[in-house]
Amino acid sequence: MLVELQWLFSTLWVVWFFVLFGGILIWTLKPSRRQDWKRHGEMIFRDGGKG
Repeated sequence: MLVELQWLFSTLWVVWFFVLFGGILIWTLKPSRRQDWKRHGEMIFRDGGKG
């Protein structure tokens, strides 16, 4: 029975992967997170007195 439904599970897995990937992209690229990413990008240039 599971062998007969393998095509369905394979299709659902691909759909789930794209939904998850799209959700991560949307969450990451939200305009409200822009300031966080800018701050993280400038972190390496800050003088922390280390190194």
